[in-house]
Amino acid sequence: MGHRRTHAPRRGSLAFYPRKRARSIVPRVRSWPEVQKLTLLGFAGYKAGMTYGFVVEDNKFSPNYGKEVFCPLTIIETPPLWVIALRAYEKTFDGLKTFTEVWSKELPKDIYRALKPPKNHNAEEKLRRIEENIDKIAEIRVLVATIPREAGLPKKKPDILEVAVGGGSVKEKFEYAKNILGKRIPVTDVFSEGQYVDVIAVSKGKGFQGPIKRFGVHRLQHKSRKTKRGVGCIGPWSPHDVMWTVPRPGQLGFHQRTEFNKRIIKIGKDGSEITPKGGLKRYGIIRSQYLLVKGSVPGPVKRLIVLRYPVRWFGEVKTPNLAYIYV
Repeated sequence: MGHRRTHAPRRGSLAFYPRKRARSIVPRVRSWPEVQKLTLLGFAGYKAGMTYGFVVEDNKFSPNYGKEVFCPLTIIETPPLWVIALRAYEKTFDGLKTFTEVWSKELPKDIYRALKPPKNHNAEEKLRRIEENIDKIAEIRVLVATIPREAGLPKKKPDILEVAVGGGSVKEKFEYAKNILGKRIPVTDVFSEGQYVDVIAVSKGKGFQGPIKRFGVHRLQHKSRKTKRGVGCIGPWSPHDVMWTVPRPGQLGFHQRTEFNKRIIKIGKDGSEITPKGGLKRYGIIRSQYLLVKGSVPGPVKRLIVLRYPVRWFGEVKTPNLAYIYV
């Protein structure tokens, strides 16, 4: 009998081309959903590791409804965020353009020194300018900075990202952003247990790899000419070109990826209740608030993770019943 060939789909999806390295390790959020609650639409944390637990199934359509089911959990440490600036956008024919931004002076010296805000900045004048032109403003966002020194990380420099304000009119968003300017925002003010979030992060980098590891092509026979860990033909004589669909060597990993509808199983305030003896592997001790998210998230340990209100979820939020968690 001859060899039975098994079918396997290619690992490198053509939907993610070009497969090049991400611009920055801080993810860029390209869209924000519309919500009714007046709140920040995103938060940031650091991936600490994974564990598992047993959660009571609350989906009525599941055959395991009411039973304890195994659940893999990702631990994300979420120290509070400093709201360092307010940014107003106006709508033009070329899209959103920055109208002006207001920086806070009520920040610690070490964070203020690391951020390098603009010199000779008059915050009162900027706020008055926004209030006088509130009809021109289309969107209000804030700049937030993480506090890695309050987490189990060996770094001091904060990561800066932009977060949109959702809910209400533009004037209500402006008043909300003005009230939180220069203050610390905990994760409990943004998300709640049982809520679904979108996870945005830069995946684990694997460097320059060949087509076998990058696309999952079969290794050629040992008598093959020129190469064995490659494809047999990269293109026809006509057209005289290498098509972009042909698996070729290149960058693998360190790409920005978005995973939709990840459920928050628990929001913890004390990191010692989730930290094992000796600390988490390659991370250490969790010193601040943390999230337990169902399933895996992109990126290695210590990578910055951005959590956003879901753009594809229309269901209800139920508080999960965490029966057991492994520490």
